[in-house]
Amino acid sequence: MTERTEEKTDQPESSGLPEQSAPQEPALAPAPKDRRVLRATLRWTAAVLTFAVVGAGTAYGITGMARTDVPGLSTESDGRWDYPTLTKPPLPSGSPGPLAKDNKAGSHYADLRSLLLPAPKGATLDKALRGTDGWLPTKVLLAEYAQKADREELGQKLSDNGLRHIAARGWTTPDGTRTRIYLLQFDTAAVVDDLWSGGIVQLGGPGYDLRGAPDSTADDEFPTAARIEDISAAAYAESKPYGTEQVRHAYLGAGDVLALVVQSRKGSANPVPFHQTMTLQSQLLD
Repeated sequence: MTERTEEKTDQPESSGLPEQSAPQEPALAPAPKDRRVLRATLRWTAAVLTFAVVGAGTAYGITGMARTDVPGLSTESDGRWDYPTLTKPPLPSGSPGPLAKDNKAGSHYADLRSLLLPAPKGATLDKALRGTDGWLPTKVLLAEYAQKADREELGQKLSDNGLRHIAARGWTTPDGTRTRIYLLQFDTAAVVDDLWSGGIVQLGGPGYDLRGAPDSTADDEFPTAARIEDISAAAYAESKPYGTEQVRHAYLGAGDVLALVVQSRKGSANPVPFHQTMTLQSQLLD
C-alpha cells in the first residue's frame, strides 16, 4: 500500500462565496483543508456524473438543464442516500494520520468505533451489530460467509494474523436495503496487505462467497472517480440470476484496517448508494 503525506482532518468550513460589488484582487490559493474538501466533493460529483452518462441514452438533450427545469424530475432522486455531515474524530496529540509518510505501520490512532460511517437519514439501526461496548465478536462477522469451510479457514487466518478487534454498524433503509459495515483492525498495514493478497480479494470474484451470494463477480460499475487515493478497494456484485435478493459487497484496505461493506435488497440492490457508502467509508478511514 502506498504512503503519502499527512493531511489535516478538520471539519470542512462553509464553501459559500461572499457577494462582490466591485472588482476584487485575485483570490489566494485555498488552504490545504479546503483543497481536501473540494477534491472529495469533485470526486463524488464525478462519480455521479459517470452514472448519469452511462444511463443517458436518448436523454442527451437535457443533460445541461437543472433537475427542476425538466418536467417530472423536480423531486426524483438519483439514488444517493442523505448521510449526515462526516466529521473525523480528533487524533491524540502528536499522532500522525494512518496514511501519513511518517506512520510506517499505517496505524489508526483514533478509536476504531468512531471511524464507522453513520447511518443515513431515515434508516433503522441493526442492534445485532452493536456488540459489547461497540466491539463485535468475530463469529458475527464470519456468519456473513456461506460455507462452513470458508468460515473456519477465514477465522483461522484472522486469528493467525493478530486480529485486534472488530467494530461494526448496520442499518435498513425504507426501501428495504440492508447495509452492514465491519472494520477489522490489525497491528500493521503490512498484515492487511498480506490478507488482501492472500486469498480474500481476487480479480474475478471474492475469495470467500457471502451467504446468499454464491455467484459474485467483480463490480465493473464502480467508477474510478469514486475511489479514494491510497485506499485499496475491491467491489463485487451478485450475478443474475440471483434469488429473492441481490447482494453487493466490497473490501477496503486502509492502513491497519480491513473493511467489509455489504448491501443486500429484495429484487436488486441499487449500485449508487452502495458505491456512495464505499466512498464515504473510505474517506473516514483515509
